[in-house]
This record gives sequence, structure tokens and C-alpha cells, in this order.
Amino acid sequence: MTLTPDLHLTLDKVGKSYGARRVLSGVTRTVRGGECLAIVGANGSGKSTLLKIIAGMLRPTRGEISFGVNGIILTDANDRRRLVGYCAPDLSFYPELSGTENLRFFAEVRGESVREGEMESRLNAVGLAGRGGDPVSSYSSGMKQRLRLAFACRNGDVPFLLLDEPSLALDSGGVALVKQIISRQKTRGAITLIATNDSREAAWADSSISVEIEK
Repeated sequence: MTLTPDLHLTLDKVGKSYGARRVLSGVTRTVRGGECLAIVGANGSGKSTLLKIIAGMLRPTRGEISFGVNGIILTDANDRRRLVGYCAPDLSFYPELSGTENLRFFAEVRGESVREGEMESRLNAVGLAGRGGDPVSSYSSGMKQRLRLAFACRNGDVPFLLLDEPSLALDSGGVALVKQIISRQKTRGAITLIATNDSREAAWADSSISVEIEK
């Protein structure tokens, strides 16, 4: 199993507002390689928003985020995105395309070089063996969640993995898969963040931070 470089992720007073409504206020934390951090809180408290900010999908209203690899701070947004895997309930796929075609398309958008048979390998790793050629419109909710995990984990070497409610719609085998993915990330020295209000998912993390709804 390939080990990742020396990593850190630092949140320094990260906040987000939508007009007068403040969603996040002053989130500060440092996570190092091999650690899993749970972001917990009630619905609407900003857990998903924080993950999107870290993933580069939203800009924070204030504060800074620092990605460190082998002592080098990454400042280029494209460099960061190439190192981040993201799985969330609102991640949608093209229903008319197959699972394999969706993964290949998004890999090409990210500028990844894809080896022959790699997409099938990714699907096999999340329990979708033999279903890669089927249109995503035929997938169940649990299968789509497995496809999101395949999208996030890529070929298993993602240094920064962001999981938003990763067990959503999954059966017991899928839940065990998520736990296995997190365990593998820890062993590799990668960083994992889980946004959740599920105590079972939070228990997989080494530590947690709580975000609260602004009054």
C-alpha cells in the first residue's frame, strides 16, 4: 500500500456568510497525516458548507485554509483539487452515461491519466463489479452512493479525502466499505474529514469538531 507524503490541513478562523446570515464562524483546526476528523452538528449548521470550502467549491467569507505537502504550502487551486477526493449527497452523475463513462469523464476533466481497465478496478473496489456498463439511471440509491465513493477515492491514493454523510443509503456491506476506506486512509498517512450527525460515522474518527447553527 502506497504511503502518502507528510501532510497537514489547517483551518484558520474559517467563516462563511450569505448576506446577513452567518453559517460558519471562526472554525480553527489542524489535521495531520494519518488522522480522521469528524465535523459534527445539527442539520443546517454548516458541516457540508465547510467541506465544500475545503474542497475549493466555495470561497470562505473570512479565514484561510492551508494544505501542506512535505513542508510545502500549496497555493494553486488546481494543485489542491488534484489532491482532494470529495463525496457528498449532492454530487450528481449523468444518468444516461454508464458508471464507467461517468468516472472516465470526470477523470478527464480533472486532467488525470487513466490506465486501461482502471475504471473497472475502481468500480470493483466499491462493490459495483459487473455494473460499470449499466446507465446510472438504472442504479439504486445505494449504488449511486458507491459510485460517489469510487469518484472520491479514485485509484486509492487520495491524500485529502472529504466525506459528507458517506453511509447515506448504504446497506451493511456498504457501511463496512466506508469504514474500510477510512481505515486504509489512516494506514496510508492520508487525511480524512467526515461531515456527519451519525454517531456511528463520528466514532470512526480520531477526533471531532462541532459546528453550530448561528443564532
